[in-house]
Amino acid sequence: MTFTPAVKAILDNYESDNPGTKANIARILTHGRLGGTGKMIILPVDQGFEHGPARSFSVNAPAYDPHYHYQLAIDAGLNAYAAPLGALEAGASTFAGQIPTILKVNSSNSWATSIDQAVTGTVDDALRLGCSAIGFTIYPGSDGIFEMMEEIREMSAEAKAAGLATVIWSYPRGGKLSKDGELALDVGAYAAHMAALLGAHIIKVKLPSNHIEQKDAQKSYEGSDWSAQADRVRHVVQSCFNGRRLVVFSGGAAKGTDAVYQDARDIRDGGGNGSIIGRNTFQRSRDDALAMLDRLVRIYKGEE
Repeated sequence: MTFTPAVKAILDNYESDNPGTKANIARILTHGRLGGTGKMIILPVDQGFEHGPARSFSVNAPAYDPHYHYQLAIDAGLNAYAAPLGALEAGASTFAGQIPTILKVNSSNSWATSIDQAVTGTVDDALRLGCSAIGFTIYPGSDGIFEMMEEIREMSAEAKAAGLATVIWSYPRGGKLSKDGELALDVGAYAAHMAALLGAHIIKVKLPSNHIEQKDAQKSYEGSDWSAQADRVRHVVQSCFNGRRLVVFSGGAAKGTDAVYQDARDIRDGGGNGSIIGRNTFQRSRDDALAMLDRLVRIYKGEE
């Protein structure tokens, strides 16, 4: 464990948390090749729920096996691996203690017509599996957002009492939001702030565009140039208690390697805490994924 001044400074921001919760945040921050830097790369594999197995794994058939993802995260030296209940259970004994895990406790599917997720795991499951944290998705803007807020309020309180950390995926969609608005800068910063207000230790959001969606917010963004992605990242981090909460950014849909690397540079330069990147790694061959993750680690270390 690499317990550095950077890690201590981050833990000091979580003033109400018990030693168990802080220890689990530290487990994530000190694990792997980025351990001690304050930066993180997390492998999330919940796409089978969200998009289906063929859409998620057929381009790289070994990825149908949950052991593949555990081993990829371990061999790449990542900070943590996040997945739904069944996937973590499938490798829990084989990989026990080898990498911090995050139990994704709610999930949806591509057939649903409502913008919502079902609770598919519990805090007890996370404890049984030796997880460091629970992960929960909210959809600010959707008709179901208030129920989702109430669900994570209860689950997060239970997790914190048991010494686990809480990660909130905050993805704006639904309601009065346009498609462009889902990635708008003002909307993304607002969604990240909501996750912080809900008590998240780690906040996962998408990289925002320079579009401003809300008419009432436009005046607040006038006079500033938001064309640089690093500046947009900085604003999202600022919106999370002025950087007092860990913020990681989604890798999004599969894209070219150059775009993935530039996103990481912009996250680093904007003060973000790292990437939570799934499809852009496990939909490549293992060798290509390891090469990509190796370079992402080097970018976050400031080595290129």
